[in-house]
Amino acid sequence: MKLYIGNLSWGTTTEDLKSHFEQFGAVSDAIVITDRQSGRSRGFGFVTMDDNDEANKALEECNGIELDGRAIKCSEATPRKAEH
Repeated sequence: MKLYIGNLSWGTTTEDLKSHFEQFGAVSDAIVITDRQSGRSRGFGFVTMDDNDEANKALEECNGIELDGRAIKCSEATPRKAEH
């Protein structure tokens, strides 16, 4: 299951995000999205967990908790719409 993580602190790194979610189970992928020009965080990222039970537990327990001084928002990621 792929999770969307929003309202991240500008200082949160991909490694920070991954290590935070590893407390709930195995993280197969994690990324903080950055701006192409500046390389600065855009304030959101994605975490992929292979076990849906672990991902659901992470969703329940992480939504609204503080990470690096910000209350993060967690939800199941929705697939991007294809651009024509």
